[in-house]
Amino acid sequence: MAYRPTGKFKKTALGVGGVAVLAGLNAPAAISFAQDQYHQYKISQPAYQKKYGSWKQVSIPEEYRTNAIHAALLHTGKVLIVAGSGNDEANFDEGTFDTVLWDPRDDSFKKVDTPEDLFCSGHSQLADGRLLVAGGTARYEVLDGAVERAGGGMRVKNENPDKEMTLKKGTRFRSPTGIEYVSRFDVTVPKAVKTVEGGGGGKGGGPEKVTVQASEARVWVEATGKGRAYVSKGPAQYAIVGLKGEDADNTYGLAEKITLDKQDYQGIRSAYEFDPVAEKYIPVDPMDKARWYPTLVTLQDGKVLAVSGLDDVGEIDPGDNEIYDPETKKWSKGPFRYFPTYPALFLTQGGKLFYPASNAGYGPAEKGREPGIWDIEKNTFQKVPGLTDLDQTETSASLLLPPAQDQKVMVLGGGGVGESEKSTRRTAVIDLKEENPAFKPGPDLPQGTRYLNSVIMPDDSVFTTGGSYDYRGRGASNIFKSQFYDPRTNSFTPAAEPTVGRNYHSEALLLPDGRVATFGSDSLYGNKENTKLGTFEQRMEVFTPPYLHKAADGERPVLGKGPKEVKYGATATFPTEDAGTITKARLMRPSAVTHTTDVEQRSIDVELKKTEDSVTITVPKDPTLVPPGWYMVFVNTADGTPSEASWIKVG
Repeated sequence: MAYRPTGKFKKTALGVGGVAVLAGLNAPAAISFAQDQYHQYKISQPAYQKKYGSWKQVSIPEEYRTNAIHAALLHTGKVLIVAGSGNDEANFDEGTFDTVLWDPRDDSFKKVDTPEDLFCSGHSQLADGRLLVAGGTARYEVLDGAVERAGGGMRVKNENPDKEMTLKKGTRFRSPTGIEYVSRFDVTVPKAVKTVEGGGGGKGGGPEKVTVQASEARVWVEATGKGRAYVSKGPAQYAIVGLKGEDADNTYGLAEKITLDKQDYQGIRSAYEFDPVAEKYIPVDPMDKARWYPTLVTLQDGKVLAVSGLDDVGEIDPGDNEIYDPETKKWSKGPFRYFPTYPALFLTQGGKLFYPASNAGYGPAEKGREPGIWDIEKNTFQKVPGLTDLDQTETSASLLLPPAQDQKVMVLGGGGVGESEKSTRRTAVIDLKEENPAFKPGPDLPQGTRYLNSVIMPDDSVFTTGGSYDYRGRGASNIFKSQFYDPRTNSFTPAAEPTVGRNYHSEALLLPDGRVATFGSDSLYGNKENTKLGTFEQRMEVFTPPYLHKAADGERPVLGKGPKEVKYGATATFPTEDAGTITKARLMRPSAVTHTTDVEQRSIDVELKKTEDSVTITVPKDPTLVPPGWYMVFVNTADGTPSEASWIKVG
C-alpha cells in the first residue's frame, strides 16, 4: 500500500553543545573510520568472497534513474523496470510515467514510452515471451483530514435496451436537493437487458411478457465545491445534467453516500503486452474490472488469471477474478473468490493454485488471511493448518522451493496488517505432496523482517536479502543482511551484506549470468526519529554469489548454442566441452516481481544425459509443473557452479 504520513510533521532543531563536545567525538569517530576501512578490506578479499559473495552498485546515468516499482526479466536477457508514476503524485498529475530497460550484459539503459500509469499493476510471463501488464493507477489516495471535496462511487444505471450510454469525464450528477457532483473518468453503461416471455401466437401461448433489467457501471464523482455541505449521508438518486427526453428518463445515478472520508487509490482496467523484441507496450482488451495491486498468475494452458486489487472507486475487489486469453487478447470471467491485494498464488502440480497467505497491502485483518489450496475448476478452497503468526503474513515473502517437483512452498517473515509495527522471524515450509499437507516450522530469520526479497538460485539454494523490521523502514529499521537458505538441510547460512537498504517497493531477481540484481526501496521516513520524509532509493546493486567467485579461475561450465524451442516431453541438446563436470540441469522461469510478490519464478529439475561433447535435457510432460513460456537452462557442476543460462521456449 502506498501510504504516506497521515499527520503533520514537527520539525526539531538538533544542536551541538559547543566545540568541546565535537572534540570529544573525534576519538570514537576515528575508531569508527578505522573499523569501516578494515571491513571494506576484509570483504574485498578473495577468500571472503568465495565464502559469502560480494556486492557492487551499478552506475546508472542520471536520465535513467527511476523509482523501480516492478521488475521483470525478459527472454532477451534485458530487465524491464516499471515505475509508472513511481509513487510520486506530482508525476501522476503531470502524466509523467516511466519505464526503463536495463541490459545487465553491458549496463546499458533505454527509456520506453509508457502509455498509462502502470504503477502498482500486475504482470505475468506469457507463453510467447511477452509480458502481460494489467491494471495500474487511476487516482492517488487522499488521506483522512486532507479530503476537501466530498467523493464517492456513483452507480450509473441505464434502462434503455436499445442504446448504450457513454458519459464523458466531467459529467455532472445533480441530487434531489440540487447539489452537484462531477465524474472524474469516462464511463460507458451497456444497453439494458430485454427479456421476452410467452406470446408466440400458439394455443395456450398466453400474453407476451416483456421485462427490462437495467445495466450498470460505476464511476468516481467529487463535489463541485468544498466542505461538509456537499456530504450525502444516505442513498439517493441523481439526475444527469445535460440529458433530455428518454435519455434523461432511462439514465441516472445512484449513490449510497458521498463523504469526506479517506479516499483510497483507484485502479484502471487497461492491459498491455510488452513486446521484448520491439521493446514497446502493445494495448490489448481491457479487463472488465479496474484493478490496483492485482496478482496475475500464468496457468498451465498459457492463460492468465487476474486476482484482487482496488477497483475504480477504491474498494477492494470482492472476488470478481478474470482470465486473459493470449490467443484472443480478451478477458473472460474467472472463478469468484476473495483475496487481499497482491496475494501470492502458485500453480501446483495438477493445476490447483496454492495461497500461502502472503499478500501485500489492502484487505481487512479478519478476511482472506488463511493459507489454502484453491481448485479453480471447482472453485473450492481447502485450508491448510500449521502456519504460525497468521496475523503477520502481510509483506511476507513466499516461493515454490527448488526443485519444483518437490512441491514445497516456503513463507518467510512478514508483518501485521497496514502500518503495524509487528514483524516476525517465522519461516515455514509445507509439502503439498503429503496426503494432509500442513506447514512445519523452518529456521528463524535473524530478526523480524518485512519486505524480504527471496530469489531461487541455479544451485537450488534460495538467496534472501534486505527488508526492514518496521513498516516501510520506519525508525531506520532497514536490515542490511543477506543469507542463503538450503532446502535440503532446512537451514540458513550468511551471505555478504548489501550496502543499500531495501524495504517497501523493492525487488530482486536472478539474472541469466547467475547474479542477483536488487532495485528500489521506498522508506516512509529518512531518519531514525521519523521527522524527515524518506526519498525513493534509485540505486541498483548486484550480488555476485560465492559460486561465481569460486569459478573465477575458469571452472564454470559453458553451454554452446542449442535449440530455441522444445515441446513437452521432448529433448534439447547443447554442445559443451564441459560435459564431464556437469552433474545436473535446471529450467528456471524468469521473474516478474513487485511488492515482495513473485509468483513466476520456479526451478524445474530436468533429466540430463551426456556424451563427451554434449548434454541433453528432457523437458517434463506436465504443463502444471512447467507452465508454457521461455526458460533459462542452467547446468551445474558437482560443487554447484552454474553455467550462464541458455534461453529456450517450452510449449
